[in-house]
Amino acid sequence: MSQTNLTLCVLQPGYLPWLGFFDQMRRSDIFVIYDDVQYDKHGWRNRNRIKSPDGPHWLTVPVRHKGLGWPRINEIEIDNQSAWAKKHVGTIRQFYAKAPYTTEYLPMLENLLSKPWTLLVELDVAVITLICTWLGLERRVVCSSSLGIEGAQSERLYKFCEHFGARRYLSGSSAKNYLDLDLFARNQVAVIWQEYRHPMYPQQHGEFVPYLSALDLVLNCGPESSGILARQCVEEDK
Repeated sequence: MSQTNLTLCVLQPGYLPWLGFFDQMRRSDIFVIYDDVQYDKHGWRNRNRIKSPDGPHWLTVPVRHKGLGWPRINEIEIDNQSAWAKKHVGTIRQFYAKAPYTTEYLPMLENLLSKPWTLLVELDVAVITLICTWLGLERRVVCSSSLGIEGAQSERLYKFCEHFGARRYLSGSSAKNYLDLDLFARNQVAVIWQEYRHPMYPQQHGEFVPYLSALDLVLNCGPESSGILARQCVEEDK
């Protein structure tokens, strides 16, 4: 692909991210994990939702952040005093006992979660990488902390594009409230808005619930998950 056609996306890491996260990854050529910005205590860095018979259920990785002031995401450590990984796997196994692909995919996740993790970002990146293999996604992924690029909010995002020679910047629609579009336009970088529409697929426990972890799709649809995500991307690009 010509460098002028490269699309870059920047997203903070998350634990067992939702489908919109992987939709952006699929539509980009270079995916920057924004790991050196301020940690949000009530965000998605250390938690996500799966589906229980009673509706969405949170899976939360306990972390240490008290007394740290305003730490960056890549500074957050996991609190391993409790057997959180074992609990997560047990909960997933219980709620997805009748899902068609639980026995195929869950052991891989169990093996990953059971490793001795210290930093939350390392766990998040490992989980993201595993789900990417399930979804057939192969993208260039780099952490922002490794680039040595500084700058204010929009300026730094543009500098990422400049660094990689990307001429298209893919962003979620929520960034419309703060992104400096003139900065990108002056430097001939096109901003593409995701405008995500959630696909429907066979799901456990009754009525369909969107915006869960991508794990819900994978355990229910297995090898078809990649196609479901791909069809969504084609629709968005029309």
